[in-house]
Amino acid sequence: MGTSVELRRITMTPAARRALAAAGRLFYDRGIHAVGVDLIAAEAGVTKKTLYDRFGSKEQIVVEYLADRDERWRAFLAERLDAAPPAPRARILAVFDASRAWMSDNGSKGCSMVNAHAEISDPAHPAHTVITGQKQWMLDLFTRLARDVEGLGPDAADRLGRTLMLLHEGALVAHGLKVFPDPVAHARDEAEALLDVETKR
Repeated sequence: MGTSVELRRITMTPAARRALAAAGRLFYDRGIHAVGVDLIAAEAGVTKKTLYDRFGSKEQIVVEYLADRDERWRAFLAERLDAAPPAPRARILAVFDASRAWMSDNGSKGCSMVNAHAEISDPAHPAHTVITGQKQWMLDLFTRLARDVEGLGPDAADRLGRTLMLLHEGALVAHGLKVFPDPVAHARDEAEALLDVETKR
């Protein structure tokens, strides 16, 4: 197994954007390994040569797909955090509300990063940095929000951040598996109950 590699991105042309949109739909619906470059080219209405000219490899298409999805999620979440009341509790719960809305519109099969990691576990793969980076970013976000909760010391806040992350990520997996209805709402309720306990200690 290799080590994490530096993330490289490409400049998007109109043809590359069409190809990325097609690849994103196919990768998410069918899985990364199941989708070949020929199918992406056909769905995008471009030649395979155009794909390789723009992206260089299928691996780079995967990088762009995951990075684009991550960027869109972060922007989506930022809007909802900006609109949330300033209290730390409200901002923490706003993350779960945002995930619930995102999953409703963009996530019928669960989290694209978790799904991709099931197929790409080698740190030497260029997309691995995107996957793990997105999850580290979510942990950092929950930890920052937890540190704003009044009365929590640094260790308790870090523990709360990790627990919130676990609730959130477990809900995304359960949503994709469709094990029971509305797992993100359930995780939100559990996060709210956890915050009640932590603030009463």
